[in-house]
Parts: sequence; C-alpha cells; structure tokens
Amino acid sequence: MSTDFFKKLKSDPVLYIAWILAFISAFFVKPDSDYLGYIDFRSLGILWGLMVIIQGLKENSVFEKIGQLLMGKASKAWQLAAALIFMCFFGSMLITNDVALITFVPFGMLVLKGCKREDMMIPVIVFQTIAANLGSMATPVGNPQNLYLYGITQMSIEDFVLCMLPFTAAAAVMLVLCIFLLPGKGADVVMDSEYNIVKSFGSMRQIVIYAVLFVIAILSVLRVIPWYVMAIIVLVIVAGMDFKILLRADYMLLLTFIGFFIFTGNMARIDSVKEFLGSVTSGREFMVAVIASQFISNVPATLMLSGFTANYKELLVGVNAGGLGTLIASMASLISFKFFSATYKERQTAYIVYFTVANLAFLAVFIMLHFII
Repeated sequence: MSTDFFKKLKSDPVLYIAWILAFISAFFVKPDSDYLGYIDFRSLGILWGLMVIIQGLKENSVFEKIGQLLMGKASKAWQLAAALIFMCFFGSMLITNDVALITFVPFGMLVLKGCKREDMMIPVIVFQTIAANLGSMATPVGNPQNLYLYGITQMSIEDFVLCMLPFTAAAAVMLVLCIFLLPGKGADVVMDSEYNIVKSFGSMRQIVIYAVLFVIAILSVLRVIPWYVMAIIVLVIVAGMDFKILLRADYMLLLTFIGFFIFTGNMARIDSVKEFLGSVTSGREFMVAVIASQFISNVPATLMLSGFTANYKELLVGVNAGGLGTLIASMASLISFKFFSATYKERQTAYIVYFTVANLAFLAVFIMLHFII
C-alpha cells in the first residue's frame, strides 16, 4: 500500500505545484495560528467520507452491475453509445466525475471491443469524458469544486441546482446530438461470447450499509447532519467492516486542497496581491475561471480564485465550464486518456485531436450560453 502511495505521489504534478506555491508563500506570510483557519475542514471531511463510501460501493460491483443491466437494453450502436455516455452523465451527479470515468470507461472499452465496434472507441470515450465532467456540475457532490463552493457560500440546494440547471440541460441536449453523429450509429450490435462482462453484486450486507452511509453523507452536504458526525460514523463503521477501503480514498487530492488552501490564504493576507487579483477577477469571474482552468485545471482554479471574489455563482459556472477545453482543464479527463492510451498507444494523437476539438466546441456553446443567460 505504501508503494502505491508513493507512486501516486510521484505522478501528481498538481500536488507538487500546490505545495511549492504554499512553501513559497510562507516566506511572505510567516506560519502562525491563522494558517489553521485557511483550511476548510468541512469540505475535506465530506469529500473524504464520500470517497470512502463510493469506493466501498465500487468494490461491491454496484456501478458495473447497473451498467450491465442498462447495456442489456441496447441492440443498436447508437443505443449502446447512449447508454455508455449517459451512465457517465447521470452517474457523475452522485458518484463524482472521477469515479464515473474510472468505472464506466474501462467497462465501455470492453463492451465496444466485444461488439467489434472499436471504430467508435475514440468518440464514445471522449463523449463519456465530456458527459462525466458536465453531468457532475449539476449537484454539490458531483465534483470537488462544487462541494467546496457549495460549502463556503452557504448556498441552498435550490439555488445551486437552479444556477447550474440551464447548463446541465444544454449539455444533455448537446450529447444527444453528438450521439447521432457517431459512425455506423444505426448498425446492430451483438456481444461476442468471448467477452464476458457479467458482474454480480458483492456483499449485499455491505451494499446496504454503504447505501445508508451515502444518505448520511448527503445529509451532511445539505447541512442536516454536522460533517464531523458523518466523518466519525463513516470512519468507525468502515474500519470495522472493511478497513482497507479507508486506504483507497484519494488522499493526494486532499493534500492538494490543503496546499492550495495555504497558498490562497497567504495571498489574501498580502494587500497588494489581494488587490491585484481581486481587480483582475472582479466582474470577470466566469472568463477568468475558464481561462485559468485550461492551464491548472478547474479544481485548483476554484481554490485560487474563490478568495478574491464574492460572485460565487459566476465562479461556479466558470470552473465547471472550464473543465472543457484542454486535456488538463479537468484532471478527470486524464483518467479516460490513460485508460485509452494503455490499450491504443498508437492512437494517442488521434484521441487528443478529437478530444480537443469536441471539448472546444462544447466550451464555445457554453460561453455563448453564459452570455445569453
């Protein structure tokens, strides 16, 4: 387990950047008791709890089984593609964009290969990725930046959903249109018996327990239950039931958050920097967030910009739209790319080109939609 931890540590440049910035900023603002106040423990605690719970459900093959049941309804290529893409779109709303892609991209690759429809591989995986990134924007638990902004703004769930609803609806319509542009969409699909994708549920007892824990986590997101109560319940129950699940949360992401919390907290205490960043961001939250996300990804962009604006709704829409564009605009997009390139290394360039064109097209529509709304 420790070997896996250090491998992840070495392969996470965003984590390095966060802590290098935190370290440099500490030369300008000496470490003191205020540092502890930088850290949003509520967001970190809820994020950790959700990671553990969703990992537990994943270990019991819950999401793969759901995917298998949905795939059983597909007889045409477009139906197959629609099922794979919208599993990511709707799944990401509850299990986060990262987990949706980790679960359904390898599943989709296996299905497409088994149906001998590898000609659809690049477009389907690209649209799965876009679907996960855009579906996740609909809920506070869909991605880390939403969870963080929902927490610090004290926004109501109604305000959050209504803020993102026009963009979520537009994303769904655009994905449907893209499905009908896929090659050979009307052809019949038949699964080769060589490819066995049958999955059975794991421990039903564990699934029920994790489902109850998920409800508790959602209640903590909605501020019905204190976050620390939820975290303690998850820790105690999961440690007693299956301790190894606790080790499989994405601690690199949590450490990245802490690094950026320290950096942005320090920057906000330097008057000249605060005034400059505030003047750059103020009134331009959406476009600044979109542009920043292209270079540092949307989660770090959220953490950096949130300290220099009070217009959180514009920032919320901007960082979610900003997940479109470059391959690193949303770090979740790298998950799909890694899965694809591991099997089709010779087609990496074709994937990147298709990915970039499709993402920029979606981003252009979102920018226009933002200025219309």
